[in-house]
Amino acid sequence: MSTISPTQLRAILAQETSEVFLMCLTISHPSFISPYLLVTDTMPLVRSSGTFEPFAFSLNLPNQDDDSLPQVQLVIDNVDNKILLAIRNLPAGTRPNIVMEVVTASEPDTLVSGPIDFKMLSIDYDDGTITGTIGLEDDILNTAIPGSTYTPTNSPGLFI
Repeated sequence: MSTISPTQLRAILAQETSEVFLMCLTISHPSFISPYLLVTDTMPLVRSSGTFEPFAFSLNLPNQDDDSLPQVQLVIDNVDNKILLAIRNLPAGTRPNIVMEVVTASEPDTLVSGPIDFKMLSIDYDDGTITGTIGLEDDILNTAIPGSTYTPTNSPGLFI
């Protein structure tokens, strides 16, 4: 849970504000030399975790549905294909990690929202955009509870 500063809280509650809210995205994988740090702004954003480069991307939030896990559509402009090449060259069966955070321009190290950790579940791309479905890697809605069952074969002491 993030702690919102008084300045950020005033900006959130104000009818009008000059405060700029920025979305920061970190795309990482152990095989990457360094993570890709992106921000929805026209200028680099220096934070304690690194310098976030200006990049055009958007997140399309899911509908709230009780029967399925939320999956978010991430759309990144493919003007510089270094992100696409890095994702395409990942070892088979591995997925990049995606961390989303919302900050303000005046206080870039104080989170308004996040961090929210996702995995990139699927990817599609063309000349103009990279579209990825991001969500939780584990299907927690279909995970058996309890994780194991007790039968006479694996727990004979219970069935005497």
